[in-house]
Amino acid sequence: MRERPVSAVPKTALLLLALGLCAQLWWHFSHPRAPAAASSLPIAPSLESARLASLGEPIALSKLLLLYVQGFDDQPGVQAAFRQLDFERVKNWLGLTLQLDPRGQYPLFLASRVYGEVGDPARQRIMAEFVFQQFSVDPNRRWDALANVAIITRHRMNDLVSAERYARALREQTTSPEVPDWARQMDIFMLADMQQYPRALQLLDGLIQGGDISDVNELRFLRERRERMVMDAANKK
Repeated sequence: MRERPVSAVPKTALLLLALGLCAQLWWHFSHPRAPAAASSLPIAPSLESARLASLGEPIALSKLLLLYVQGFDDQPGVQAAFRQLDFERVKNWLGLTLQLDPRGQYPLFLASRVYGEVGDPARQRIMAEFVFQQFSVDPNRRWDALANVAIITRHRMNDLVSAERYARALREQTTSPEVPDWARQMDIFMLADMQQYPRALQLLDGLIQGGDISDVNELRFLRERRERMVMDAANKK
């Protein structure tokens, strides 16, 4: 049996569904309850259902859902709660809120700076890949979250390969002058850490000779780093 599109459903039925979902959310937030178990975060609803429940206010619903998700770790022993959460479900909830409010930054802040720093490599990797995928949707607005993920992946997870991939995306996909130079340059120094000196020097030379950097101190710093790379490459041979 073929399913009917949402547009074919009577408006009264859609209204009743939306009211029912809103009533459920109201009941959830207005009645005292026992502290949420971190492991009981439910599966995120579909985007279509969320849009119906928003009654034309998707941004407001996005913020409400973010509060709802955070309620599952708002309890004594926050770090322990984080470790119990199903991060695949957390990722889907955060993704839903971004679909409802594409310009919102808070979901990515949570993914990169809260859930992404939980100290569990498997869960951190889920959040890192989520931020990486969402970054590509709007690189010039979402660069900060990916930059933080690259730093965490490099220095806390010791995964230099993945960190370089994230940093490379920052260099290749961002175009806004508001994105700072240090964010675009991270992958060059990560390549040097990986002892991939020819590629690192090639990128660094392009940066120095390209004419886009006018700050004297920054150029001096880059030239000093280049000299150090050359020495490190020679010592490696």
